[in-house]
Amino acid sequence: MNIKPMLVRLQSAIGRYDLVEQMVLIPEPQIHSFKNYPTAQAINLIVAYNASPNSHTALDIAFCIAHQTRLATNKQVTVQAVYVVENHQDDRYLDKVKWTNYLTPCECGVSDIYQSTTSVLTSPKLPGIAQNFQTQTITHLEQADKILWQARSLAEEWQGSFKSHLRFGDVAEELTKVVKSEAADVLFLGCKSINHEIIQSLGFNFPCAILGIPNGIDE
Repeated sequence: MNIKPMLVRLQSAIGRYDLVEQMVLIPEPQIHSFKNYPTAQAINLIVAYNASPNSHTALDIAFCIAHQTRLATNKQVTVQAVYVVENHQDDRYLDKVKWTNYLTPCECGVSDIYQSTTSVLTSPKLPGIAQNFQTQTITHLEQADKILWQARSLAEEWQGSFKSHLRFGDVAEELTKVVKSEAADVLFLGCKSINHEIIQSLGFNFPCAILGIPNGIDE
């Protein structure tokens, strides 16, 4: 997918003409291994979201681009927010118990054109798990629910197709998994430089283009 027309439309909409140079952190790959671009009708925009001001700006930009792209191309465009709960080394049980043992996927429709893919806490499936670990798990999920609710609220404002993902683990690894599984066209990050640590973690041979946020747009 050629992302330049999307950025040109965004430039015209907000009166900025330096967005292509500022926002493209990693260009789209020359060889696309997981999507048939000549025949693809749906467009998937992935946003790394954690409710920070910069990630909120990235999500807002993604919805703006999705809206403009739908009007210009008549293609289905879905914005997908990904929130990753990081596993820290000081969580003593994380090496022994996988988060998936506590999570059951569920889908709840926000409306006919919104869909949120989240997770809910279930009873422990392994015996002998400490109470503090379960409490910590619930706390993480409650926080994640609030963060993804913010993303869904913004989706309702834009009235566009939306999905959300709650993931557990390393941020770069989980983002890469979602990008591949959803055959994403673009990954939006709330950073402004290729030198940001998340870019270094994702690597420069990423399966889709990575866009950041331009200077001044969030001020």
